[in-house]
Amino acid sequence: MAKRNLKSPQDVIRMAKEAGVQIVDLRFTDLPGTWQHFSIPVRDLTEELFEEGIGFDGSSIRGFQEIHESDMILVPDPDTAFIDPVLEVPTLVLICDVYDPITREPYSRDPRYIAKKAEQFLVQSGIADKSYWGPEAEFFLFNDVRYDYKSNEGFFRVDSREGIWNSGRDEQPNLGYKIRHKEGYFPVPPSDTLQDVRSKIVLALEKAGVPAEVHHHEVATGGQCEIDLRYDTLVRMADKLQVYKYIVKMVARQHGLVATFMPKPIFGDNGSGMHTHQSLWKGETNLFYDERGYAQLSEIARYYIGGLLRHAPALLAFCAPTTNSYRRLVPGYEAPVNIAYSQRNRSACVRIPVYSRSPKAKRIEFRPPDPSCNPYLAFAAMLMAGLDGIINRIDPGEPMDKTFTICHPKSDAISNPCPVLCTRSWMLWSKTTSSFCEAMSSPAMSLRFGLI
Repeated sequence: MAKRNLKSPQDVIRMAKEAGVQIVDLRFTDLPGTWQHFSIPVRDLTEELFEEGIGFDGSSIRGFQEIHESDMILVPDPDTAFIDPVLEVPTLVLICDVYDPITREPYSRDPRYIAKKAEQFLVQSGIADKSYWGPEAEFFLFNDVRYDYKSNEGFFRVDSREGIWNSGRDEQPNLGYKIRHKEGYFPVPPSDTLQDVRSKIVLALEKAGVPAEVHHHEVATGGQCEIDLRYDTLVRMADKLQVYKYIVKMVARQHGLVATFMPKPIFGDNGSGMHTHQSLWKGETNLFYDERGYAQLSEIARYYIGGLLRHAPALLAFCAPTTNSYRRLVPGYEAPVNIAYSQRNRSACVRIPVYSRSPKAKRIEFRPPDPSCNPYLAFAAMLMAGLDGIINRIDPGEPMDKTFTICHPKSDAISNPCPVLCTRSWMLWSKTTSSFCEAMSSPAMSLRFGLI
């Protein structure tokens, strides 16, 4: 893998000058995973900013500080700088790390710091030098979103001109081409009305330094889409996923659409997942590849899968963190509900893609996550679970090379398909999540606060 040239503060200042930047936007991620920001004039973009940081009120950020200890510091990471491709005013964006102003130490609740610690643990373990991540964050593009809760009534409603429920609506004229349930993967336009919108999203991502590999309509009716990003290391990919969500929403808004990463906004059709591809590397060697292994998997990869499967119910507290997540994780909609692994099999919790026989392409795909998650926490949790599998040599059992929905286990083997992924995860989520997070997970509240 080619080594990236890291940017320095001087590089960033030069970039801003050459691009005619007028505003610098400083961004960071709160505990639930929402991107937060504030802006400063470009004249304050100095080398001292990267050394001393800039203060903000940590008590106003969800999951951070109490009011009596509210002062916190943001320190920009120069390597994350990019020119915002969608804002009208020329704006330079910097992703920041959160620091304590007294100790000058990284803030323990900063999700980006937690992800960095996971990467450091990987290196310290001696197992690998780096991990690569490739999330597939699906989303819906709606033409209309309405919600309200009053003392005497409440509702929420989403609509899409592609939705099959609009086949009989008077649209003056209605031109047909409504996508039926589960038939969105993936007819050409005019059935796919969102081709140009997705293309513009991809071009904006490229301008922001986030390369995409493919975009297409997804299975569900009503405007479900997918854009796959080129793989990167853990922290860098979490950064890119935040950029990705932001640009998807902004370009959609420019076209009179609203984008949502809610896992299950429509009843009776596929929800939006975030299948996450991952692999471990040491130097130039992919540790997951073994030509003689099942699906060309190495023993290390099998143990890594064992860790993911063993800890799957706990992982979903981070990877599928909303109540709406468990509307998606039900049988019949290509969402995994059983703890099992297999090559090619999309009904398994872990899939091993077999598109290529190249050692560099070998990876595993963990399918339960959805894009409502905080990527820094979700990626870190998956990595730690996989490493636990390697360290403790957790055997994932035999693969399940067949389609299944729900079966009852006959033994305690990890690979037995059994209905515990959703039920055990839901029990864990219910016990460990605060009432605040539960409130944020309702469809209307999620939309209102921009959680997903």
